[in-house]
Amino acid sequence: MRAIVVNETTRELRIGEVPTPQPGTGEVLVKVAAAGVNRADLLQRRGLYPPPPGVTDIIGMEVSGTVEAVGEGVDGHAPGDTVCALIAGGGYAEYAVVPAGQLLPVPDGLDTVDAAALPEVACMVWSNLVMEAGLGGGETVLIHGGGSGIGTHAIQVAKALGATVAVTVGSEAKAQRCRELGADIVINYHEQDFAEVLAGRVDVILDIIGAKYLQRNVSALAVGGRLVIIGMQGGVAGELNIGMLIGKRCRVIGTNVRNRPLTGPGSKAAVVAQVQEHVWPMIAEGTVRPVISARLPLADAEEGQALLDSADSVGKVLLLPA
Repeated sequence: MRAIVVNETTRELRIGEVPTPQPGTGEVLVKVAAAGVNRADLLQRRGLYPPPPGVTDIIGMEVSGTVEAVGEGVDGHAPGDTVCALIAGGGYAEYAVVPAGQLLPVPDGLDTVDAAALPEVACMVWSNLVMEAGLGGGETVLIHGGGSGIGTHAIQVAKALGATVAVTVGSEAKAQRCRELGADIVINYHEQDFAEVLAGRVDVILDIIGAKYLQRNVSALAVGGRLVIIGMQGGVAGELNIGMLIGKRCRVIGTNVRNRPLTGPGSKAAVVAQVQEHVWPMIAEGTVRPVISARLPLADAEEGQALLDSADSVGKVLLLPA
């Protein structure tokens, strides 16, 4: 099959021929219609975010497509089913193997290709805002990177939960799109300090930046606030005023989805099941929709990653093998 491989010397992406994977026990083989591009893919390409042990080194953590074959012990899925899926690797290819517990049906009313924009962001947003931070109606949430794939999805889910939504963005184009999606407070970080604008007012923060924002995030939190850190774009080590943290009775939570166990409490399968139960109805009724910046051929993976990493992209970038 064709897949994107990384040149070990130059770190460039190119199309190559690799063996087609086969599903093992409890796994499903999916013929890929589209793969989502995520910021973690850029880190993996640079050798900074390797896949978990035993997982293919082909980049790509979410796909949509058609079930091609099922392994032993798989019930409820059959060849021909249209699905999307959360995976730990292997998405930038014509075929991908998926643990059965990480498959999702394509939501009603959504194109199969566009469904590739959902699994990673839906699982990240729901697991962190709701399962970890317990965001509820009437609370205020701050979403850093409001114009990103995670950000555009999180705005919609948080609004559906009845929260007041604040976001940070880096351009007026992204600010306008966030407002269209329902953001109540939009802060251009080139012009304003979010910690000053929101001082002591935020119940939950979803943070992709990390160290650079650590102290200011705590300043923005209200009493009992929860800071969930899911990224390290601003570094891995920062200073924190412990007195402020204690005084506000706040919590700082660090999580990811990729390295969770496949099954059991807190597993990927548990997250996927909650997403299907709670988020998929929002998508079916049109309350939440995927926001897609571009759909590109698989061979243009280099361009797709560059677009995701630019100021021009709002939402998700998809790669199409066909």
